[in-house]
Amino acid sequence: MRILIYGIHFHPEPIGIGKYTGEMADWLAGRGHEVRVVTAPPFYPHWRAFPGHCVWKYSRERFQLQNGNGTKCDSQQVRGPDVEIFRCPTWVPHSPNGTKRLFHLASFGLSSVPSIVRQVGWSPDIVLLIEPTLFCALQTLLVARWSGAKAWLHIQDFEVDAAFGLGYFSSSRVRNLAFALERRLLSLFDRVSAISDRMVDRLSAKGVDPSRSALFPNWVDTNEIIPLSEPSLFRKELGISESTVVALYSGSMGKKQGLDLLVEAARKLSRCSDLRFVFCGEGPCRQTLVDNAKDLPNVSLLQVQPVARLNDLLNLADIHLLPQLSDAADLVMPSKLTGMMASGRAIVATAHPGTQLFGALEGRGIVTPPGDVDALVSSLLRLAEEPCLREQLGQEARRYAVSQLNRDEILHCFERSILNACGISSSDAGIGAFERRKGKLAIEESAVAVGNTGDD
Repeated sequence: MRILIYGIHFHPEPIGIGKYTGEMADWLAGRGHEVRVVTAPPFYPHWRAFPGHCVWKYSRERFQLQNGNGTKCDSQQVRGPDVEIFRCPTWVPHSPNGTKRLFHLASFGLSSVPSIVRQVGWSPDIVLLIEPTLFCALQTLLVARWSGAKAWLHIQDFEVDAAFGLGYFSSSRVRNLAFALERRLLSLFDRVSAISDRMVDRLSAKGVDPSRSALFPNWVDTNEIIPLSEPSLFRKELGISESTVVALYSGSMGKKQGLDLLVEAARKLSRCSDLRFVFCGEGPCRQTLVDNAKDLPNVSLLQVQPVARLNDLLNLADIHLLPQLSDAADLVMPSKLTGMMASGRAIVATAHPGTQLFGALEGRGIVTPPGDVDALVSSLLRLAEEPCLREQLGQEARRYAVSQLNRDEILHCFERSILNACGISSSDAGIGAFERRKGKLAIEESAVAVGNTGDD
């Protein structure tokens, strides 16, 4: 197949949406599909251009398989064509707030129009838009229709819900208009997927027919992220003894993470000498966290680490920390959760009962109410004092990661879904994976021949 991926985040961004989109493109190319990506220059989570990239220029490059992106081909994959990347100018604010973030997303939506429209001549079979951002929805739909492709929207974040839920905007008139526009756009896509069951349920509430919706969760390579039997090298580098219990937060440092709660907990536990907090990451709220924690003797700070050191970093933790604001529950599913679970360490998260995060960690971690620092402190003390409980919860989390979050199984399922959406049987697709097809007619005739034309 020819798969056109459209989204603001992509490799080499080391965490979040860019990480998953890069791994997906790599995996699909490894299966023999032709993949192109229209994206922005990499900027996340630092909110500035990566070395060797410029946010004000168009550029074109190739994405080499297994070239430092942390993914490997499984036994059924073969060398396919490289991924072609088209990067578009994007305004990147250093301190993104609601209005700045809106202009940031809109700048990519506008600047990417020439690059995405140009792909009509490539004749993709499917155009896959990654949300955020819906500023690219109209372009996606037009390119799909003009090229005879299917339009697929994959939602990593419900950006409209999050914008109002996190207080970026408050006008009821703007809110109603935004939700009406979102509902209309969702109705025009051939398929809409999301990364958790609750997010898929939310699609129904937004008017997406269940026959057009799908679950496409984030994943983890459980062969790369594994529990270590020996102490992490980070302990020695940070001067942390083996007997000290480490509570680690690693990931984006933004508003929806609710990191103030962790600083409060560290302050309340500052006299607990056998418990240390480590905060690792980047984002618009990092400096605030640094300023608030600078007088705490039980806090260490790390920058975002290279992918090659991710397993060591995750194994630094005795306890993983996963805070979340109450209003962000079920609007986003923390992508960092997959690595936490695969590392086989205990997890303490904040979420309300009935949310997706609460369900995922039930029996595999401890969940406290959002914003309740006393409940968080109590859970941390309990885990610090009960190593057997930490081990039990970590083992259960690891089992769940291996059985439910395995990268290859999830991406194989997604591959079957996009083949089905295009009316191609998975058995027929492998016959000519590397053959360049001559026009869309060949696809249509093949679909008719196998008697599988999807939902149309």
